[in-house]
Amino acid sequence: MADFTFAETDIHILGEGMSACDYVDQRINAFSLTACKDAFLMTDLDDVLNKHLCWLSNLPRVVPFYAVKCNNSPPILKILESVGAGFDCGSQGEIEQVLSLGVTPSKIIYAHPCKQESHIKYAEAHGVQMMTFDSEEELFKISRCHESAKLVLRLAVDDSKALVKLSVKYGAKLASSRQLLQTAQNLDLEVIGVSFHVGSGCTDSNAYRQAISDARCVFNIAEELGFQMTLLDIGGGFPGKNDFKLSFSEIAADINKSLEEFFPLACGVSVIAEPGRYYVTTAVTLVANVIAKKVILEELPPLSGDQLTVASRTFRTDGKIANKTMMYYLNDGVYGSLGILLHDLAQSSVLPYPHRKAKPDEPVYPCVIWGPTCDSVDVLVKNALLPEQQVGDWLLIDNMGAYTHCTSSAFNGFKKTPIYYVMSRDTQLRIQLPSPHILNDDVILISTE
Repeated sequence: MADFTFAETDIHILGEGMSACDYVDQRINAFSLTACKDAFLMTDLDDVLNKHLCWLSNLPRVVPFYAVKCNNSPPILKILESVGAGFDCGSQGEIEQVLSLGVTPSKIIYAHPCKQESHIKYAEAHGVQMMTFDSEEELFKISRCHESAKLVLRLAVDDSKALVKLSVKYGAKLASSRQLLQTAQNLDLEVIGVSFHVGSGCTDSNAYRQAISDARCVFNIAEELGFQMTLLDIGGGFPGKNDFKLSFSEIAADINKSLEEFFPLACGVSVIAEPGRYYVTTAVTLVANVIAKKVILEELPPLSGDQLTVASRTFRTDGKIANKTMMYYLNDGVYGSLGILLHDLAQSSVLPYPHRKAKPDEPVYPCVIWGPTCDSVDVLVKNALLPEQQVGDWLLIDNMGAYTHCTSSAFNGFKKTPIYYVMSRDTQLRIQLPSPHILNDDVILISTE
């Protein structure tokens, strides 16, 4: 097994009675003593572990293969590896990273239906056998590059109830499955199962039932052709936020019923899934600093209720809105951690809130919140209501764990926002991390040296 170090940053072990929010307060207070007020991301690793325990409770038959693309932070991957999760990788780079953590190749599915040949050869050379396909051309490539692959046919399923649709790009139609299986048979390739993805941010659990039913049809065709298929991959689409319109427990209950109907335990089929945002969305908070401010005094048309962000419901303490507009500029934006606002339909808005507590009678002001780059596209919130902020104040944004830091860039010369990781002593003991070095009574640092 490869030696593991947390190369990105350190992990802070929280002292007794200390929370992740307390850690944010502590770091902000430390910044107040210096000139440094850089933005940072705080990742609560306890939250990741708790999501896994929730998964085991709700979907005990389904083994999670975490979607690395969602958030590839090494501490998150290591925690999931330590509790027995597998990994959904979509490239040679992701396979390399996961293998470097000591993950065995059998715990990886190369879940990209359209792969580069050199990446397939890399998988073959490093013992990664499970991989998806959705076309005859992909079968020909795999036949040339990885004859011993264990293949999973990716089906296109109904994703009309999802916020992010995937079947338009990947997946084979159910009607074409027989021809694809016959082609695999002619090439002497082993097909072990079926996968699908109902789309990210699925809002109707019936989508899983229909997709599982479709998969059963493919299993039946495969049996007619002589294949011995043993794997069902139900993909992703599980909600990451706690306030999503469809809860994880509701989805899990319908999945369990559908599995019992179409793939009862006695049939011997193993079931995996590819959750991503489910595990990490709520684990991360962005802490950004107000680096500039502009007050707009000219008369502006009043904002209607549907134009205001949820922030208005948080800070309109006395129903009074002042007659000026604020423009705030933060040191993170859409070219950094907040790229989700441009490319992730499942999280197309964010809710910044002040770190400092508002006074009961403090007025709120319409405001626009910008990122730091020179591009006018770099806007985070166009219409919000907040108490007046000053340069040097901090704004926080929750639910920042999915498709954020991993998609950020250094555009305009702004560095990627650093990540700090926290966990409780109980979590540290559970996943058997290295012995810590005590820094003070509240925070313990695990050295990366």
